[in-house]
Amino acid sequence: MSRDGTTIRDDRREELQQFLGHRPIVLIGMMGAGKTTVGRRLASRLGRHFVDSDEEVEKAAGMTIEDIFKAHGEADFRAGEVKVIARLLKDENIVLGTGGGAFINPETRALVKASAISVWIKADFELLFQRVSRRSNRPLLKTANPRETLQKLIEVRYPIYAEADVTVVSRDVPQEQVASEVIDALIEHLGSGSRND
Repeated sequence: MSRDGTTIRDDRREELQQFLGHRPIVLIGMMGAGKTTVGRRLASRLGRHFVDSDEEVEKAAGMTIEDIFKAHGEADFRAGEVKVIARLLKDENIVLGTGGGAFINPETRALVKASAISVWIKADFELLFQRVSRRSNRPLLKTANPRETLQKLIEVRYPIYAEADVTVVSRDVPQEQVASEVIDALIEHLGSGSRND
């Protein structure tokens, strides 16, 4: 069955919308996993609005995340992030891309579990490092050894990300394909839940 056929895509979209209702889809994962790119494509395919929690935190604070870290530290940033995500989760029909540390926070994780469906966009170390190395706006990687820092973050975060409802592996493929795989995984997860009721 080809995923490229419009009718197949429409059928899949309608099937997923029925399972989801208005619940938000929340994308979690490491920086560089592709949450924003996949999220935008997913939202477009599902007729939803894409929201990036990092951008919303920056708007609320009136400064960049990098500046928040410098001026107030990570703890202040995380406190603001929890408030922003709590507000965003009240919106219906959104795809929410979150920062890499958001789901690690127990309060944020509880909020997501209570009111949304979470999808872990999982990527291996080399792919992540290759992607994050292209940009210099990653406060957590401004260390003497960014490779080692990223590896440590993965070791701490991956067991917690594994609590997401669904996991989809991001590879070096077009993000449109990853978005299709997210749709398939969500239908599989939500469909099996409804069959077990």
